[in-house]
Amino acid sequence: MESDTGQVQQYDTFAAIKITEFKYLLLARFTFTMGLRMMTALVTWWIFKLTNDPLAIGLVDLAEFIPAFCLALYAGHVIDISEKKWMLQRGMLFYLLCALLLLALSTPYAEAHLPAHQVTVCIYGLVFGTGITRAFTGPVFNVMLASIVPKAALQNATTWNQGSYLSASVIGHATGGFLIYYIGISGTLITICSFIAIALMFISLLSKKPALNLRGEKRTWESVKEGLSFVFKTKELLGAISLDLFAVLFGGAVAMVPAYITKILHADARAFGWLNGASDLGAILMVIWLTRFPPRKQQGRKLLYAVAGFGVCIIIFGLSKIFLLSYFALLVSGMLDGFSVVIRGTITQLKTPDNMRGRVISVNSMFINSSNELGGFESGVTAKLMGLVTSVVFGGCMTLGVVVTTWFKAPSLRKMEY
Repeated sequence: MESDTGQVQQYDTFAAIKITEFKYLLLARFTFTMGLRMMTALVTWWIFKLTNDPLAIGLVDLAEFIPAFCLALYAGHVIDISEKKWMLQRGMLFYLLCALLLLALSTPYAEAHLPAHQVTVCIYGLVFGTGITRAFTGPVFNVMLASIVPKAALQNATTWNQGSYLSASVIGHATGGFLIYYIGISGTLITICSFIAIALMFISLLSKKPALNLRGEKRTWESVKEGLSFVFKTKELLGAISLDLFAVLFGGAVAMVPAYITKILHADARAFGWLNGASDLGAILMVIWLTRFPPRKQQGRKLLYAVAGFGVCIIIFGLSKIFLLSYFALLVSGMLDGFSVVIRGTITQLKTPDNMRGRVISVNSMFINSSNELGGFESGVTAKLMGLVTSVVFGGCMTLGVVVTTWFKAPSLRKMEY
């Protein structure tokens, strides 16, 4: 990195980690995400075993997408006018309640007295509840980050933050599969509850993070429109969000892993654990690399190349009938996805004013995080209509089409540097 005087400054890999509250936030996000990702793996496996229908997996994602998407804009307004620590704690407590109710559904008593279709409906209802919670808790982590870390260390903090999230994702996804195999659904849910409780403990160590906006300063709808307007006026941010939205929407092959394991690769829950975590493992490997060697130039162009490579990997995964090839296709797709996540996260943090972070990050969450669930639903529907393999290959081809369209329609993103 060069200073204004032309002297070379050393990039401090651990600049953000030296801040005590940031470490607590990182540990809280890691343990909470571990619990969430294990629950995602468990619910998709559980639903598929109850129904033996790929569309049922897609409906799980839809059940979480609907509330997360519909409440995102309002959640951003609430986050900006609220004290952040208590808001995050309440969301975690509600998620813990949902996990405990799922645990009750997994007991031998429930299994003996409830038919499979009733258990399935109850699971969908609880997943809907976690979607409500996620609309509020998800963005708060990123909003709190900016209130803890000085602007000079934001790029470094964003990389560490994404690394924490992605490493928890890979461990949570993979561990979820292994735990299902070794200790069953009930044992896995007890583990999930334990991780959420640990996350609550780390959050309790943070100081209060009061609102920068005064309650009543703006009407709710005016506040929401202000956040939307900022995103649509910031072309680089809008372009990055749109690219990621459609790439994830069409490239949601990971949602079909339970069906692939059973119908294509003919493997068990241990293989499910490995394959389920491959994408996230690739992402965390990339984030570790970017922590030490952040991209210096042509970040926008490199972002487009990464998403195109992601689409190619999804096509390879769709066509593969060999476990190792499927695993490495998802591993590399995760590496490329991790690169795009860090670029987009850095743009969001650097270009958003402090008093609008809740609304802007919620808009980002609305389109990006929810696209994972909507992408899973799209994968379930297309798998039902086209067949499993054809639907995944179709999604990869559509991702490539999105990149080509963005290349020509969004030149400001292609030329973007920071």
